[in-house]
Amino acid sequence: MKKYLLFLLSLIAGVFVWSAIKPADYFTWMLEVAPGAFTLIFIGILYYKKLKLTWLSYTIITMLIIITFIGGHFTYDNVPWFTDLKEVFGWKRNPYDRFGHFLKGLLIIVFREVLLKETSLNKGAWLQILSLSLVMTVAACYEIIEFIAAKILGRSAEDFQGMQGDLWDSQWDMSLALAGSLLTLIILTKIHDKVLKRQIS
Repeated sequence: MKKYLLFLLSLIAGVFVWSAIKPADYFTWMLEVAPGAFTLIFIGILYYKKLKLTWLSYTIITMLIIITFIGGHFTYDNVPWFTDLKEVFGWKRNPYDRFGHFLKGLLIIVFREVLLKETSLNKGAWLQILSLSLVMTVAACYEIIEFIAAKILGRSAEDFQGMQGDLWDSQWDMSLALAGSLLTLIILTKIHDKVLKRQIS
């Protein structure tokens, strides 16, 4: 497990260094990288000894951190691979931002695990509902942070917001996080239960 965690940490560090080299805009890069850096410090350093998560949760956290680093490097509306998809399918916007918010739904596994380990909750409906509520809280808080940044920073926050002219961007982002969470529960719940069982045994 320790070797795998070192691998994930090395992967994050490598992508971080890459993202910091000539990003599209350093100010936007700092805004985008900050949540991932904070998560890494909190989960990887401050909270690691108190609560050791499963390899599945650490993998999900790593994936989401890397997504923010990539978005910070290019800005979310200019990630090249997704710009290609935009052109191929004739979409009006770069879908990387939508993709990232959909994958935020994977966090439901992390919250599910924390609730099982840190509370008296058992597996069942209330566990799923509270896990889903936590994901939606994170999604809503992120939109509020973007709103505050836009009000304080004005036009300089446009790349950070990634709205690309869509007035319903915040609603789309939260809806995709919800859809990602529900799909994650359907696909990964049984796998997560097995992973948890192996960790305990």
